[in-house]
Amino acid sequence: MDELDALRRMRTALAEEESPERLALRADWRSVRRPRRFRMPLAMATAALVAATFAAISVTPDRELPGKRTPENALLVAATNVQRGPTGTYWHTTRIAGKIHAVGENAVEHYKVESRMQYDAWTDLRGTGCNAVKDLPARPWNARDKQKWQAAGAPTKVEVASGFLFFDAPDRKQSCRQVAGRQFFGMTPRQLAALPTHPEQLKNTLLDLKGNWEAYAPKVTRQPIRALEGEKRIRALSDVAGTLLAEAPVPPAVRSAAFRMLATLPGVKVEGRTTDPLGRTGVVISLPLETTIPLGLSTAPRQLGTYRRQWIINPGNGTLLAMRDLVATPPQGTRDLPPGDDGEPRRLTPETQPDRFHKPGELAEYATYEVAEWTDETPS
Repeated sequence: MDELDALRRMRTALAEEESPERLALRADWRSVRRPRRFRMPLAMATAALVAATFAAISVTPDRELPGKRTPENALLVAATNVQRGPTGTYWHTTRIAGKIHAVGENAVEHYKVESRMQYDAWTDLRGTGCNAVKDLPARPWNARDKQKWQAAGAPTKVEVASGFLFFDAPDRKQSCRQVAGRQFFGMTPRQLAALPTHPEQLKNTLLDLKGNWEAYAPKVTRQPIRALEGEKRIRALSDVAGTLLAEAPVPPAVRSAAFRMLATLPGVKVEGRTTDPLGRTGVVISLPLETTIPLGLSTAPRQLGTYRRQWIINPGNGTLLAMRDLVATPPQGTRDLPPGDDGEPRRLTPETQPDRFHKPGELAEYATYEVAEWTDETPS
């Protein structure tokens, strides 16, 4: 396909995607995009039309993204829109972390129960703020599980691999505990604010971050991300990018760069639209890796299965709605663990895993960001 054919196809796609009202809304998207009275070289015209295409998509966030589903078609739209976001005194997040447990003795008769914890955090540019943690009531995972739970007498307490879950946790407002000197991957909020806003420069800076990036290793080893290769490097970079997008107090331009960086990682792809555990609609971004533990939600060694990490994003405002880990391989085999406090040897087995009866593709864990925004309101 030559450049003239490409231009014709892009013009046709724009005409089909946008109504006259939408076209009017984006007419002054950026002043530098307004036409001037001179003949533009074809290469420049192509670049300008591509930019206009992204602008057109960004003002229609609730519609299906046109054309081929690629990271450039969702992540770059999110990058454009998040860059327009406001700032404030505090970065405030409300994160709800959930885990899906199997209740029962066998795969045929078991039902699934969801445990949830809510974490509220406020952080200012000095690294001070406060945190609050709330235990939310357990509940059946879906309608079928609710029927089985009711058939079992609708117990208010159930036993799972890790202990007991309670369906009647008190709905008490938790006090906000003051914190100071908060850091993210060893970086203070001021250092985060100074991160590069160009995706390649941001990636190069993050590659120097030191940490324990292994999904499973016999001992903790701190090393820079740059020392990793292939899937391990992608896993580490995506972990850091997720924190920059949702939990860390970084300016909109850095979040934009994080989205653009993610779009350059090998194997990252868009898998259409879905709803997150809070019922919000977003676009699924899948990471090209499997891991022995749900990324970022547990400390290794924990699981005996493997998991696929997905993000759910809202390109319309450039927010990360949720992270979720789907079972790739159910728990199997065993693994020796270090001795416990009593000095006795320990062994990890499938019976100790919350998802021991899960099938491939079923959800194991998730984290949703009900709130992730800058605010001037005082923490409460």
